[in-house]
Amino acid sequence: MATVGINFGSATSGQGFDVASTVTQIMATEQAIETPWKNQLTALQAQDAVFTSLGTDLSTLTTTLQSLTDFSGVLSEKQGSSSDTNLLSLTSANSVAVAGSHTVVINSLAQTSSQYSATLANAGDTLSGTLTIQVGSGASNTVTVDSSSNTLASLAAAINLADLGVSASVISDSSGSRLSLVSGTGGAGGELTVTSGLSDVTTGGSIAFQTGQTGKDASLTVDGVSLSSASNTVSGAIPGVTFQMLSSSPGTQVQVQITNDNTDIETAVGKLVAAYNAVVKDLNTQEGKDSSGNAEPLFGSSTLALLQGQLSGALFSGAASGSISSITQLGLSVNNDGTLALNVDTLGNALNSNFADVTGFLQNSGSFGQKFAAALNNLGTQAPNGAIYLAQQQNSAQEAALNKSISDEDARLADQKTALTNELNAANQILQSIPSQLNQIDEIYSAVTGYNTGR
Repeated sequence: MATVGINFGSATSGQGFDVASTVTQIMATEQAIETPWKNQLTALQAQDAVFTSLGTDLSTLTTTLQSLTDFSGVLSEKQGSSSDTNLLSLTSANSVAVAGSHTVVINSLAQTSSQYSATLANAGDTLSGTLTIQVGSGASNTVTVDSSSNTLASLAAAINLADLGVSASVISDSSGSRLSLVSGTGGAGGELTVTSGLSDVTTGGSIAFQTGQTGKDASLTVDGVSLSSASNTVSGAIPGVTFQMLSSSPGTQVQVQITNDNTDIETAVGKLVAAYNAVVKDLNTQEGKDSSGNAEPLFGSSTLALLQGQLSGALFSGAASGSISSITQLGLSVNNDGTLALNVDTLGNALNSNFADVTGFLQNSGSFGQKFAAALNNLGTQAPNGAIYLAQQQNSAQEAALNKSISDEDARLADQKTALTNELNAANQILQSIPSQLNQIDEIYSAVTGYNTGR
């Protein structure tokens, strides 16, 4: 233990000593007991920072893997094409769609029923009477004109507000204005029946209605099967596929091709490789020293060895799916430093020749994809069993104990500092008073003996 010296010169000088400096020296020696605790606390906090970074990168890896292992993920995406986009346009192809080719022949397009009124020279003429509207086989509804609906525009607004299954509007041209009614139901099932009891009060004439377009179902064949559709947008004729019929051409075959979205899958696997390599590089860094030559926070840690072992082992886990039994068949290979490399051509060939097996290798129960996902959950920050989570919990407990020891010691040292300061102040006062006491003794001696000590 270091020693502390007190410099107060001659005992009779009255100089005393610097109490504050002396207390500081003494307490510095006492506080040395906390040094190993603080060093350990700093080391644990450095580990915490690494664990947090690793947890973030593992979370990113888990997310990128999910895009491949989820049934509704990138492997379910489909692309579609039409051999004649003037006749048929692909709208969407969802996860239900299966890769393949289909033949569509459009014999006739669907039509939506409409009716329109006789022309009024003046759109602002006052109307009266009733208008009865029926959509298909539905109920008839009668609109009675009143002061709030006695013009073409206000009557159209009243019909729309009543929600009768039709869309009403006013159409105007150089000859005048008409009230137009368009069925809200496409095809033959939406055929309009309109009974007019309207009259033009301004001119005194009646207002008749006539058919603009009859409701008609579309006629088409899909892979030789005759179908009808109330709409020109067709869903269900090809499972998972929606297409738009743009024109009819009886006898003309349109080829609809549904394919797997290999481009997005290859991109997703590339992201998986990048995320995996980020984790591996994090772990590899912890095996060495920093720029100052000090060991990295997890150097020699059992948690580091656990993470490295389980992560690399997960690459070779899981059951085969048909012809696909290892990641190498997906174009993945392991470099000398543990990182992955991707051969996109190999992956593309696997997707083109064995798509179902690739999907199973990533998504089947007990497959590589599912085993890899489980391994990541056991390594990350997930409670209660993630390896990083458990390491963080252990560090947290040690840090709490160290902080308490330091806090308790700080409190003890504070009390000791107060007591020591009081004692040294008292001693210093005694030292500073010695010259005065010696003078008093001299005076007493002179008075008793008559000898002047000052001469």
